[in-house]
Amino acid sequence: MIKSLGSFIGELRAVGLPVSTAEALDAAEALRVIDIADREGVREALAATLIKLPRHRAPFDVAFDVFFGNAAPAEERAEHDDTPPQGAESGVDDLIAQLAGALRSGDTAGLEAAVRRAVSRLSGFQKGRPVGGRYYLYRVMQRLEGIEEALAAGEELSGLDALLDRDDVAALLERLQAEIRREIIERLVADRGPEPVARTLREPLVEDLDLMHATRLELERVEAAVVPLARKLATRLAQRRRRGRHGRLDLRRTIRRSLAHGGALIEPQFRRPRLSKPDLVLLCDVSGSMATFARFTMQLTYAISHQFSRVRAFAFVDAVDEVTGLFGTGTDFSESMARLSSETRVVAGDGHSDYGAVFRDFAEQHGDVVTPQTTVLVTGDARTNYREDGAEVFADIAAQARSVFWLNPEARRFWDTGDSVMRKYACWCDSVDEVRTLRQLERFVEQIALPQHRPSRKLASGVLN
Repeated sequence: MIKSLGSFIGELRAVGLPVSTAEALDAAEALRVIDIADREGVREALAATLIKLPRHRAPFDVAFDVFFGNAAPAEERAEHDDTPPQGAESGVDDLIAQLAGALRSGDTAGLEAAVRRAVSRLSGFQKGRPVGGRYYLYRVMQRLEGIEEALAAGEELSGLDALLDRDDVAALLERLQAEIRREIIERLVADRGPEPVARTLREPLVEDLDLMHATRLELERVEAAVVPLARKLATRLAQRRRRGRHGRLDLRRTIRRSLAHGGALIEPQFRRPRLSKPDLVLLCDVSGSMATFARFTMQLTYAISHQFSRVRAFAFVDAVDEVTGLFGTGTDFSESMARLSSETRVVAGDGHSDYGAVFRDFAEQHGDVVTPQTTVLVTGDARTNYREDGAEVFADIAAQARSVFWLNPEARRFWDTGDSVMRKYACWCDSVDEVRTLRQLERFVEQIALPQHRPSRKLASGVLN
């Protein structure tokens, strides 16, 4: 059990879950005081000690099923599996009826038996075959396409009754899919061992999903995580701001304090720092795939806007327009993004990025919003479509600002290739960072929201952080 626990915790860390040594020791202690024969009891005890966020429960459950599943040998399974040879398509209707009946009646033993039959008949599982569990799950669910209709009420319903029935069917389908996945995992583990199976089943955590290449379902997961993440981040920033940091050494007060100790300088005294809130100006490239990244940048930044004295947001493609009013607190972001396209002037020509024209327009029309108290945050891939880069205008904007940061969601290895001129802008920025995930975005927002002195910029070479 201890060996399995160690491997299990190693897998959680490989997925990205933050599991400390103290939490691992708590998990081992929990196993000493519960009935380890109770598999679900073990699951909940380990969940209580090892995971902190609801969104981490799904990868935890997958890893648990791999390392603590009932991986019985194939011979033992065959004794309890009265099914035809693998791949036989006959009797699918009977299988659907058995599964639906067990789900509706809550017959756990009957459901497990029916799931074993379904996997044996419909998955095409073969020992030693290098196929992942998702493929087998897809095959089974595809051939059980009539299960939803079998689970629905036999009579016509309307109104609230229809909604409740639909919710019940969705919950039963989710349970069925979980049971089938668990059965497939147990067969894979019995065939290959837990570590190889765990590697094939890993999925990135929501905070590690690539915002530039995420699927629609993955983006829905990201959007659901943004609001609680922003709330947590805002609370943390407020606490850190209240605590503040030591200011510069106050020599006069230190010497005066030393008189109480015979002149020994054992209690240094510091000047209390002035914790002023900076202004924030966002310049967001919303062309093409950049629109998704800009959306989450705006959403997260506005959620912590009370950490800044003022926030102004500007969107651009080949023209720039202010969008501050579209992305306030409590805004429906899907609607706001639609309004951004229809109600703002971010496209003036062919709809391809034109950084030179954008920086010139911004300096002429909105240059007064940048002051020595302003933090300027630019999000974009710095791809000019081989047009003028406007680096000299960007330099003037940067010279007026307190600090300038650039977030580039493109992979670093592609910077300064093709029409990318990232290095030309980087030399006028305090930092240029690759930010492709929510985890990276969270770390960066912490950085710009804290009180800071303006750092010196690498004007000559433009060091990329």
